Amino acid sequence: MPSLQQRSGVYPGTFDPPTNGHMDIICRATRVVDHLIVAVAVNAGKEPLFTLKERVEMVETELAASKLHPGVTVEVRPFDNLLVEFVADVGASVIVRGLRAVSDFEYEFQMAGMNSRLSPELETVFLMASDKNQFISSRFVKEIGRLGGDVRHFVSDGVAARLQGRFDAE
Repeated sequence: MPSLQQRSGVYPGTFDPPTNGHMDIICRATRVVDHLIVAVAVNAGKEPLFTLKERVEMVETELAASKLHPGVTVEVRPFDNLLVEFVADVGASVIVRGLRAVSDFEYEFQMAGMNSRLSPELETVFLMASDKNQFISSRFVKEIGRLGGDVRHFVSDGVAARLQGRFDAE
């Protein structure tokens, strides 16, 4: 009987902040891979609201409260290099990406093509956002929070409190 090889995947993002949509994709990705690495990008070009360390901590906290597929391991790691290099460094074979709308598809399709050219052995798997999360983006969550709106429909209470604390300090 052939031995089964563990399939590892990487779900990359800025997670500034992690939203309910991100967590939905993470939980659903654990049905597709045996080991998932949530890769938190430095991404200084996006001028994140939270530091890399804060974003990693938030994702770890969110994961601790999530219902993941049994038997699947999940870890959170920061990265600041080319995604295909990071994926190779961690020994993964799958990149997991979430799609919210048609507008996401064009960008993600181009990225998958570029990643495939750079590293043909990698597969990109797209997971459609669930209907209740299709409109959520970190950018909109930050804008709503900055203007004093209630973001608890889009993020956990813990993330909402961190956003509130950050905006109160501004």
